[in-house]
Amino acid sequence: MPTIGLLYPGHSAEDDYPLLEARLGSGLRLPLVHTTVGEDAHRVDALLDLGGRERLAEGARTLTEEHSPDAVMWACTSGSFVFGWEGAHQQVAELEEVTGVPTSSTSLSFVAACQALDLTRVSVAASYPQEVAESFVSFLGHGGVEVTAMGSHGIVTAAEVGLLGQHDVETIVRGADLTGGAQAVLVPDTAMHTLQWIESLEQMAGVPVLTANQVTVWQGLRLLSEVPVIDSLGTLFSTRSRG
Repeated sequence: MPTIGLLYPGHSAEDDYPLLEARLGSGLRLPLVHTTVGEDAHRVDALLDLGGRERLAEGARTLTEEHSPDAVMWACTSGSFVFGWEGAHQQVAELEEVTGVPTSSTSLSFVAACQALDLTRVSVAASYPQEVAESFVSFLGHGGVEVTAMGSHGIVTAAEVGLLGQHDVETIVRGADLTGGAQAVLVPDTAMHTLQWIESLEQMAGVPVLTANQVTVWQGLRLLSEVPVIDSLGTLFSTRSRG
């Protein structure tokens, strides 16, 4: 059984992962270790601290010692893309030295998922404040993904995002601007519950919807082998060839 270890900052939507594990039965293990958080704030300085080397290394050591994962994901978008394109790759390389297994992050997963689906133009529906959301747009650009429109909802803390229910998430996705030719909607916050609602989000949007917790699991599987078809997780998981 593949085991994808998750490093998750603080407490907000981490229950997305065990709920998915339960739905899949014996097909996947998703053990999770909480990394420490200084200030819970979607602000660049706080996010740079959140994704700092020592915080992640401490969590990675615990994860590997207690769960022996086959791959590790830094399950955080903003705590990786704020370091920039090269910085996010360096962050993962340093983590991999600690884990000793294939390792990636949610922000890098978004770019990989877009590439797998041949998506070059997307609309971003971000819970973050404007400055942080713009950093994600810039990051995607470095990965060859053009953002045709970006919605920023100004939510400052991950704790607040974790309280959003299905209606709230649907409202955020429904508000995504697709008029510029966007081929998909990207929802970049692992603090947001989404895994149980992806199919309904895609039906409502009329295009693929990529969410942070979704691409994190997909990338973890991709690090190990071909991604299996998993019902109810949207276009990204709908065909084996795209994995």
